[in-house]
Amino acid sequence: MVRELHVKYPEVARHTSPMPTQFLSIGDTRLFADVRGPEHLPPLIVLHGGPGLDHHEFADYLDPLTDTVRLVLLDMRAQGESDRDAPEDTWTLGQMAADVGAVARALGADRYAVFGHSYGAFVALQQAISEPGAAAASIVSCGVPSSRYLDDIPAKLETFLPLHLREQVRASWASEQHVTTEADFARIMDEQLPWHFGNPEDPRIAEYARRSVGRYAPDVLRRFSAAGYGGIEVQAALGQVTSPTLVLAGRHDRTCPPEASQATAAGVAGASLHVFEASGHMPFVEQQEEFLEVVRSFLRSALR
Repeated sequence: MVRELHVKYPEVARHTSPMPTQFLSIGDTRLFADVRGPEHLPPLIVLHGGPGLDHHEFADYLDPLTDTVRLVLLDMRAQGESDRDAPEDTWTLGQMAADVGAVARALGADRYAVFGHSYGAFVALQQAISEPGAAAASIVSCGVPSSRYLDDIPAKLETFLPLHLREQVRASWASEQHVTTEADFARIMDEQLPWHFGNPEDPRIAEYARRSVGRYAPDVLRRFSAAGYGGIEVQAALGQVTSPTLVLAGRHDRTCPPEASQATAAGVAGASLHVFEASGHMPFVEQQEEFLEVVRSFLRSALR
């Protein structure tokens, strides 16, 4: 599937094919990682959103960070190129958080940082709470500490404009619980992208869609969409986080609102919060230069 998509989108092949990849055995399954950057630098384990997406979500937008860290763009359990035979009862937020430490051990990394975006932010935050201090630093990008921050998404949809995109997103969400093919999953993602950008008619949406095509996991999306997308509930436990933490938010994020990031930063001792004032849910695309500057500065300080 990935090879076919690279033929269709040659620019994606140029970004990914020269870069080393590996399968990491973590006990009950193997996870796929696209590793980018010098071996002597500390690894940054990068967790994609979804659930059901893969590491191609980030395309090459994070690659400039390889002057500071070695990027380990992970396909989480049963997603992307990772083995699809992981038992379905292990497709949980808690297990995916536990997988992060297992990945670090498989890499032989005594010191590592974690970056999670969207659902990946849920995983990064859960890992920081479940295994305090295991990661040298954690970055929580466009996430929430409690599923209650997702409750008003339907109300936000009712005011989402333009109208034809509102109806497109509404129909797309309704189809998530019935998706069975990667092609249908890809269509759903394309239909939902306007919702995730601060400007739903942002001219960069088509370019991002072209650059980020990957291998999708419809079974994972179908399961999570019917079960609250992991049901994150860690706000009361944020005080357990001991590692340096950077919390990122988009001012116009309709899915994971900035108030949720403010609550996360307030609950984690010493956490830093940065809000991207011209972004929705995709600040690494919408304000890439500022995003890279903020993340790089944090990592250089936390990992020195």
